Amino acid sequence: MVTDRPRTPRAPRKAFGRLSLPERNFVADALRTETVGGVLLLLAAIAALVWANVPALHTSYERVSHFHLGPAALGLDLSVAHWAADGLLAVFFFVAGIELKRELVAGDLKDPRAAALPVVAALCGMVAPAAVYALTNLTGGGSLGGWAVPTATDIAFALAVLAVIGTSLPSALRAFLLTLAVVDDLFAILIIAVFFTDNLNFAALGGAFAGLAVFWLLLRKGVRGWYVYVPLALVIWALMYNSGVHATIAGVAMGLMLRCSTREGEEHSPGERIEHLVRPLSAGLAVPLFALFSAGVSVSGGALADVFTRPETLGVVLGLVVGKTVGIFGGTWLTTRFTRASLSDDLAWADVFALATLAGIGFTVSLLIGELAFDGDATLTDEVKAAVLTGSLIATLIATVLLKVRNAKYRRMCADEERDDDLDGIPDVYEEGDPAYHLRMAAILERKAAEHRAVAARQEAERAGRSAEVQGGAGEQNDSPA
Repeated sequence: MVTDRPRTPRAPRKAFGRLSLPERNFVADALRTETVGGVLLLLAAIAALVWANVPALHTSYERVSHFHLGPAALGLDLSVAHWAADGLLAVFFFVAGIELKRELVAGDLKDPRAAALPVVAALCGMVAPAAVYALTNLTGGGSLGGWAVPTATDIAFALAVLAVIGTSLPSALRAFLLTLAVVDDLFAILIIAVFFTDNLNFAALGGAFAGLAVFWLLLRKGVRGWYVYVPLALVIWALMYNSGVHATIAGVAMGLMLRCSTREGEEHSPGERIEHLVRPLSAGLAVPLFALFSAGVSVSGGALADVFTRPETLGVVLGLVVGKTVGIFGGTWLTTRFTRASLSDDLAWADVFALATLAGIGFTVSLLIGELAFDGDATLTDEVKAAVLTGSLIATLIATVLLKVRNAKYRRMCADEERDDDLDGIPDVYEEGDPAYHLRMAAILERKAAEHRAVAARQEAERAGRSAEVQGGAGEQNDSPA
């Protein structure tokens, strides 16, 4: 008779657990670049607000933003602001496409069980702001056209805030924020493609798809050389722009085609190498320039008051501040509840709430969707942009307070993650199960013990010498005549 063996109970899965060493290194490198880019983005936004609101400079800002250039015969006689939104942001979405591909084949999204948390959190973090916006406008009699504006999180701006306020997040929370932003970008891309595409030029769209097919074949054949791919990418982008589909979709499509898995003899995949080259261009040039020509809205007491009285702008503010926080926190709690996962032992739900609040910072994609949603109404577009800036500022202030309260704990956790007592370049937490690590540590501790024994012996000898001198001196004094 065959009896069933007792099953070994599966250890409960930890949410926000420790990353693998390769994933940790990749995330650290990506976030380092995004942080620098975020600071530049923040400076560009401030410069845009100053440039647009100083009376002596306002006219020049308008003149530069609306200056047209480009070949009209190809349908590309665009304003500078238009080039920034449709052209430079294609680079940003190209990097987003590579990030998404990498997450799908080698990152957190590869494992369905691990992917459930950031995917559900990101999805809830987009549905809740849209619902808050819709409810605000239904009760206030506003337009529902801007429902998608508060749905996007700006990872670069969020990291810039962390850099400015000097708060250290543990690597697990930073990785979750990065993965959340990647999934967020994916849904934002789908929203732009589905809801903001009106009249299609099927000839141009067919040409764009043909160009993408050639791009894919060249990649599969192993053809190398930027002089091949850059001109082809420009042709694909121009065709996509003229097709009526937002041109940034071309960047995403090309990013998704890159191979992000390593083969024998490769240290890094082609996708990772190209991302490493293009990410500084995206974070350091493309996105800041977009911010410079998109964030320049008039700010005054009356304009700020209108943000909280007009249903469209109030919906954006509440969507970013309330909707994002409730959606991401609620999605995370529900996922851990129904998958029976538990938080990492070092973290608490207060940390998740603070992170959800930080995700309420929307900028790049929110500004882009705001322009698309209210295209043709310049006044409302500027008011929605002001609402995005206001909501992001409020989310920043709340997140700063919440993160500062926990900052001492975060610093201790980061110090533990970075500790490298054996000086081999690998944090000790990744070597605790390696016998070689313990042998190295034993040798290091033995050398330190030998040094301390030698110091102690010298100190003992010095004390003995001083004691002998004192005793000898006392004897001579006693032998002296009375």
